[in-house]
Amino acid sequence: MTLLNPNMAATFPPPVMEARRWLDGVSFPPDRPLINVSQAAPVDPPPVALREAMARFVLEDDSAHLYGPVLGLPELRAKVAAVWSAEYGGAVLPDNVAITSGCNQAFAATISVLAAEGDEVILPTPWYFNHKMWLDMGGIRAVPMPTGPGLIPRMEDAAALITSKTRAIALVSPNNPGGVEYPAETLAGFRDLCRDRGIMLIVDETYRDFDSRSGAGHALFEDPDWGDVLIQLYSFSKAYRLTGHRVGAMVARPDLLAQAEKFLDTVAICPNQLGQRAALWGMEHLGDWLAEQRLEILDRSKAITDGFGVLRDKGWQLEGCGAYFAWMRHPFEEASDKLAQRMVREIGVLCLPGTMFVPEGDASGAQALRIAFANIDRRGIEQLYMRLSTLTA
Repeated sequence: MTLLNPNMAATFPPPVMEARRWLDGVSFPPDRPLINVSQAAPVDPPPVALREAMARFVLEDDSAHLYGPVLGLPELRAKVAAVWSAEYGGAVLPDNVAITSGCNQAFAATISVLAAEGDEVILPTPWYFNHKMWLDMGGIRAVPMPTGPGLIPRMEDAAALITSKTRAIALVSPNNPGGVEYPAETLAGFRDLCRDRGIMLIVDETYRDFDSRSGAGHALFEDPDWGDVLIQLYSFSKAYRLTGHRVGAMVARPDLLAQAEKFLDTVAICPNQLGQRAALWGMEHLGDWLAEQRLEILDRSKAITDGFGVLRDKGWQLEGCGAYFAWMRHPFEEASDKLAQRMVREIGVLCLPGTMFVPEGDASGAQALRIAFANIDRRGIEQLYMRLSTLTA
């Protein structure tokens, strides 16, 4: 008999991969192709100019094929620090920045630094499932903090959940899966709570480039002692369509990054060298292009809210919308995990059920669906709504 790590065995399968298996044996006619709103990742390649730059790196930069520094390309770390300092209005130094193999690895490194088996990390629900998975694998208890209507977490709820085993509170803003943008005062309140209780605040800003607000979404870096309490996570994947190259970042005080270096060296030795150079080139040359991409995503978000009346009339509720996501409450007694599978067969729509984002048995998940709309335009959103409106109990 094969012996398994019980923590790994108890961790649920990757939700996106599980949902893809629902497509097996299902055909989609030409006049009703599959609408896939299950995954929050660009399906288009990087812009041509970036791909041409990457080709030059491959051909002309021999170091792009070798091991590099564990904490990342110095030029990219410095660029992130400079941009963050300018945009957030605080002091972020290159020594505060580590480049990681995607934002998921940044979270894994952060948790590996902060928590051990038996410790606790508070996650608002609905939560980002990969955060929950990593905690489960490490034997770290994910403490659910329901957000309720509006999907904005409350400090008083978190305060009641903190115990002697709590090591951090992890927030995602703009939120995955809910799409909502946490108010700056909410993040400041959580910062103050974490500092008062001696724990860390982890803020995952994977979707910061698609925030609808002008300027920074918070002032956390303006605090001269931000490193005592804050760890920020980021992904270049969404901004520059570099999902396959796995480039993210962890922003923290240097002594924490020194600990994270042990994890990063053991797991990957160094981040993807080509991806790092592409991210740096993107930051240096693609500001206008990224601004256009942001406006397109914001337009799609507006299309989600503008067109929702056709579903609202049938009893649906739109609880959150922003960045890449909409969180919808359906009107059926059928649980969302069953409904989502039926949607593939009956209307040719693949999305993730709310049950994948909450603890087992949480009734709120059974009522909800996550729609990742970044890869469908306004016409695609109209088609999505038309199909959803035909669903019956």
